[in-house]
Amino acid sequence: MTSIGTYSQEPIYTIKAVSKRTGIKTVTLRAWERRYDLLNPSRLDNGYRLYTEQDIQVLLWTQERLAAGESISQVAAQLKHLRENDQWPEAVMTAPVETPKEKPPRPARDYAEMLFGALITHQEDKASRIIEDVQKYFDIPTIFEEVFFPSLVLVGEAWYRGEIRIATEHFASGFVRGQLMNIFLSLPTRHDGSLILVGCGPEETHEIASLMFAILLRREGYYVEYLGPDLPVQDLVDYAASVHPKMIVLSISSEESGALLKGLAEQLAVIRGKPKLVYGGRYFNENEEARERLGGVYLGRNLTEGVQKIKELLPGI
Repeated sequence: MTSIGTYSQEPIYTIKAVSKRTGIKTVTLRAWERRYDLLNPSRLDNGYRLYTEQDIQVLLWTQERLAAGESISQVAAQLKHLRENDQWPEAVMTAPVETPKEKPPRPARDYAEMLFGALITHQEDKASRIIEDVQKYFDIPTIFEEVFFPSLVLVGEAWYRGEIRIATEHFASGFVRGQLMNIFLSLPTRHDGSLILVGCGPEETHEIASLMFAILLRREGYYVEYLGPDLPVQDLVDYAASVHPKMIVLSISSEESGALLKGLAEQLAVIRGKPKLVYGGRYFNENEEARERLGGVYLGRNLTEGVQKIKELLPGI
């Protein structure tokens, strides 16, 4: 089981966001804080509360105890006793709940073009509002495949044609990366089961696809660590030897990065647990011969195929 103490303590959620995530009314959250000292959220200068993922897990655990017939005072006393002994309750492992989506007023592709327009004009607030809209209308895979990816392709093409500066391209990719990281950190984190390491191959700096894939795997309930871009082979092998993952999933878009992975599958095969090398990306999509040389397991041509492949490799999490 996973201890609540392992969850993030970064204060990033408003009381409204916590209420939406847990189903607990804001007035109840305030009452539990005031009367029972159940939580101690951070405060902004304007007095607004900010909660952590750890706080949310405490609330989910509290709801489970209340459903079992305990009173809120009893639950608060249990938590206080555990914390006085430097212990945490076990987290309530639940699958992420998809809220019902509203009928979209326009196709997802239209939002991709709207987001592109906001990004190349550096309108961060407008881009954020567009993201809020698409989250009301579409599920996460659709947002990734039909909004984020196409908008970034449009940005890349505009840069290639000399219509925007490299600074604008960096702004756009940084904005999308930030949105993705917020989604990743908001998902329930498992610390049991088979560990999957996700990142990019050596000298590979295009990390959007790998971060999206890490989100989709965590959303499915897998135990996922996201390691980011440009992962050297020897460092990967050494880290795998220390944490014993079930597999290492890498994104590779260039021939140069793919070449640097030569021999990685063989190195992984001789360490404890024999973690499997799994990979995808534009370079291997277009080069079947390179896939045969590298070994390991090819994920497929898109995120959906990749998630299905992981389910085949690691069924019944």
